[in-house]
Amino acid sequence: MSKLTHIFLVFLYLILSPLAQAQKKDPISDAVKKNIQSRVDNQINTSIVVGVIDDNGTHFYSYGVKSVKSKEAVDEHSIYEIGSISKTFTGILLANMVLKGEIKLDDPLQKYLPEGVKAPTRNGESIKLVQMSNHTSSLPRMPDNFSPADPENPYIDYSEKQLYDFLAACELTRDIGSQYEYSNYAVGLLGHTLAKKHNTTYEKLLAEVITKPLGLKNTGIALSPEMKKNLALGHSAGLQVSNWDFVTLAGAGAIRSNAIDMLQYLAANMGMSKSKLYPAMQLSHKNTRKEGKEPHVGLGWHILSSDNKEIVWHNGGTGGYKAFAGFIKGENKGVVVLTNSTASVDDLGIYLLNPATPLPEIKPSIANKIKEVIEKEGIEKGINTYWDLNKEDKNTYNFEDTELNTLGYSYLSNDENDKAIAIFELNVKAHPENANAYDSMGEAYLKIGDKDKAISNYTKSVELNPANQNAIDQLKSMGVNTEELFKDAIVDSEILESYVGRYELMANFIITVTKEGNQMKAQATGQPQFDIFPKSDTEFYLKVVEAQVTFNKNEAGEIESLTLFQGGQEIIGKKLEEE
Repeated sequence: MSKLTHIFLVFLYLILSPLAQAQKKDPISDAVKKNIQSRVDNQINTSIVVGVIDDNGTHFYSYGVKSVKSKEAVDEHSIYEIGSISKTFTGILLANMVLKGEIKLDDPLQKYLPEGVKAPTRNGESIKLVQMSNHTSSLPRMPDNFSPADPENPYIDYSEKQLYDFLAACELTRDIGSQYEYSNYAVGLLGHTLAKKHNTTYEKLLAEVITKPLGLKNTGIALSPEMKKNLALGHSAGLQVSNWDFVTLAGAGAIRSNAIDMLQYLAANMGMSKSKLYPAMQLSHKNTRKEGKEPHVGLGWHILSSDNKEIVWHNGGTGGYKAFAGFIKGENKGVVVLTNSTASVDDLGIYLLNPATPLPEIKPSIANKIKEVIEKEGIEKGINTYWDLNKEDKNTYNFEDTELNTLGYSYLSNDENDKAIAIFELNVKAHPENANAYDSMGEAYLKIGDKDKAISNYTKSVELNPANQNAIDQLKSMGVNTEELFKDAIVDSEILESYVGRYELMANFIITVTKEGNQMKAQATGQPQFDIFPKSDTEFYLKVVEAQVTFNKNEAGEIESLTLFQGGQEIIGKKLEEE
């Protein structure tokens, strides 16, 4: 799941329920603790550490282990990668330099680039520093020259030369400032630029301006001996994976920290602890988007207004970690959630900030169950067990497509290729409309050298999800002419016009569909507007997140609803009558 998808889901969680009133009792309830225990015991997360700060002080709860190999328990001192929460630190560095008069938010990026390096422009407009921090620079999520030698540690070899080479060659596809598009590249370039302005590295600037003044002794990029001793090792699909090392793009996601330091960081942001950085932090919390534009974004931080309150937050994810940090402005309540696995903990963070939102029921993974059977009785028995339980006990286990996919990759990474392919084939049969299932099977066949089957599965994946760039790239590498193979459908303008309207998926959550020329656009409550592209007369897809929309007709041939397909869910929204 992409970072932007996580952000989409966070907006969805926060919008659906009003904020609950602040509670005086222990904010980490027994229900939360049991939920965390279920996630770890069912091997969804390797460990979870939660920290809450409020008027009654700091509160911590920890469960799980630093590594499936060592079995050493985690606690609030344990170190985790916080991924894109690093972008909030970069935003504060930017705000601090602005308040010191060193730079201006509206300064063009070009002003601070080395001689001979030229930033792209569009329609006479230049990229501004503020637009790099609030994801409206029109720079893409990642540069197209990002080709890591080691996919297990992908950012370590991305060089300054590559950073500037991409910038010089980049052609912007939309007007600068016109649209929100989450960009690791833009914020990484921003952090690099701010450090260059001070003739230092991002790591040294971070320490000088933020971590040392705030006393964050266990927050940084390089692991100190103490941090290394307390490191919770990252995991994916239940297997230990490498840490990620950022160099040139450090400002986008390089920081490691623990729950104690992160609560100190939130306390400073909320003004609960005194700091000379507080004015810069306050500036970083202010919405920088034009009036009426969603989402609201400060400098690094995302901002959501709900029930007359403001939630300031960010999440993060690297190869073996996920993290969430946020607070309610003016209420002295902040939350951090850390895990050393790739299963999201956003919902826990949201619930702790707003107990009116649902706390998801945790079900054991069907993948763990059939893995036990496979190891004892073989792959055929495991597959038969899957279908038996799917028919007889469907409500007991988590049958989402991601469960089998994770199991398949665990076998693939251990070179148990026959088992991996059998599991991926099972996933395709169980979820025949899931593009990612076919993508994974294509990868498995490619690994064993079966090019024809790899092409077949990658092709099917793109047919289901034309935005699957990974599958398109793999097909191109195998000599497939994808431009001829995959073209958007051409839909009559009158048909497109019939889809324009407002669709209510649930109370207070509406998708508004509009048409500009022949370009269809969709905007959900509290979220940015996205272009949607036709697969057929009724089926559309998004390119920025893995989601699809189908328009549904009634017996009279009138459009009565749409169905949103995302994250394994299908949500129907009834078309509202025009007022």
